[in-house]
Amino acid sequence: MQQSKPIRPVIPSWSALAAWLCVAALCLPTSLAARQASDTVAPQTTHTLKSQTLVSAKQFMVSTAHPDATQAGYAILKAGGSAVDAAIAVQLVLGLVEPQASGLGGGALMVLWNADKQQLVALDGRETAPQAVTPDLFLDELGEPLNFIDAVVGGRSVGTPGTVALLAHAHTNYGKLPWQDLFTAARQLATDGFVVTAHMAEQIADSADSLRTFPATQQYFFTPNGKPLPAGFVRKNPAYAKTLDVIAKQGAKGFYQGEIAQAIVDTVSKAATNPGKLALQDLADYQVKAREVLCVDYRQHEVCGMGPPTSGTVAIGQILGMLSHFDLKKLGADNPQSWRLIGDATRLAFADRGRYLADSDFVDVPVQALLAPAYLKARAQALHGEKALDTVAPGEPLPKVSQQWADDAALELPSTSHFVIVDAKGNVVSLTSTIENGFGSRLMTNGFLLNNELTDFSFKAAEDGVPVANRVEAGKRPRSSMSPTIVLKDGKPYMALGSPGGPRIISYVANALVAQLDWGYNIQQAFSMPHRVNLFGRYELEAGTSAAAIQPALKALGYEVTTSTMTSGLSGVVITPQGLQGAADPRRDGTVLGD
Repeated sequence: MQQSKPIRPVIPSWSALAAWLCVAALCLPTSLAARQASDTVAPQTTHTLKSQTLVSAKQFMVSTAHPDATQAGYAILKAGGSAVDAAIAVQLVLGLVEPQASGLGGGALMVLWNADKQQLVALDGRETAPQAVTPDLFLDELGEPLNFIDAVVGGRSVGTPGTVALLAHAHTNYGKLPWQDLFTAARQLATDGFVVTAHMAEQIADSADSLRTFPATQQYFFTPNGKPLPAGFVRKNPAYAKTLDVIAKQGAKGFYQGEIAQAIVDTVSKAATNPGKLALQDLADYQVKAREVLCVDYRQHEVCGMGPPTSGTVAIGQILGMLSHFDLKKLGADNPQSWRLIGDATRLAFADRGRYLADSDFVDVPVQALLAPAYLKARAQALHGEKALDTVAPGEPLPKVSQQWADDAALELPSTSHFVIVDAKGNVVSLTSTIENGFGSRLMTNGFLLNNELTDFSFKAAEDGVPVANRVEAGKRPRSSMSPTIVLKDGKPYMALGSPGGPRIISYVANALVAQLDWGYNIQQAFSMPHRVNLFGRYELEAGTSAAAIQPALKALGYEVTTSTMTSGLSGVVITPQGLQGAADPRRDGTVLGD
């Protein structure tokens, strides 16, 4: 595989335009759109903060969202496996023990540091739209967008899964241990049973009504007496074990062709609710894509990830690029002005995201122009006041480019997983995987859930005759916010991190980077820091935390302020000359292990 060099931005000009964020059938002012996005039914909305301590190691480390997955990755590293080997074992376990977040029926993005070649690699295993879809996929008989949850549940929302292909591709190029050996932990847990965590039990209870839609899903996530699975319940999944056996023996071909592929297509196309368009040829044609690596400079570090179809690295790069013109270290973490700058920089980045970001195989995305230092310096001029911005609008990274596209506000909901692995040779994997909404489409086959990733597209293909970049098209990959990140210092890996959380992923990662690179927090302190998020104008403060103390000051600056439960799932590792430091988000079940 050819390694792409990091993209370095060029220098354009910009001008401001009026911005409205369109959700479903309505074009709403940004604050109202944000409210609708937050209030949409979404299961990943509760958490209990627990104490987490910084973990240190000398040789290798793994940080994941679940202790069983962390143990599986640790065992592979202990046996001499590569970071990619451990990543495969981790993801196979996560698909079993955290099925609401990711799995074989979803997609994933991987950023990898190849220690042998001293290079970054970006691999795109994002789901694709079936060839039979049309732009009216999510419109009702009157031509109006469907309600979000009505579009999610059933086969209509299912895209071609990419996770299995990504894992197989990565192993072929960067694996060390035999492919079949990486399935042992997941297969054993599926056969013997795993313990349902309190977090998973909460998600099942929150989604109980939709999980009862399809018999196979109901049977799996409920007890024999019809109750949602409680914490402590031991759930076996022999169908998942059988699926793993097939993939272990046949490789990705065993998933994308044959009986499993036919079962996926039948489940989607024959769904009693919202049958979908997925076909056997879609599965057979699926390909992992090597994407160009994007790196942006911030505080003598390079923050690296991948470009479209994810908007994550572009948006994070824009936020950091604008913030680089302000002394956040001097202002400090408790200063309301720090959070004014961070919040409004995020709003400006999201305005550009809604206008320009989509699958670059279908849309000419001006990535280099959006990250150009001169463009971001100009955008940052809006931040030099002392009050909240009244409105934000997409910029003009290239002449008249903003006129080519209409704004999009496809709703990504927070059901995803992230993990980071560093092996003994210095290879680093930062991987985010997803089935989109909690429990995806709610359709289940062969022991795993199928994604609802197509709802990450805009439901409307155009606004007033102007096309939306992230519109539905056959074979296209929907825009994402996933942000698997590796930070370089002096050309070497310094840190890897990422998070689940829908569009808030971008804020979670950007804010964690600011906490570490500006305010001197260690990685665990950065992950445990209370969330303060502003995507569209309304400031959301993490409920039940010290973030509430800043609410009066933010209101005085002109923000609408609310409190919300924010279930991030940050995982990360810092690499220093003295060794490794790992952290996991206290809001989920994450753990860190290393030697």
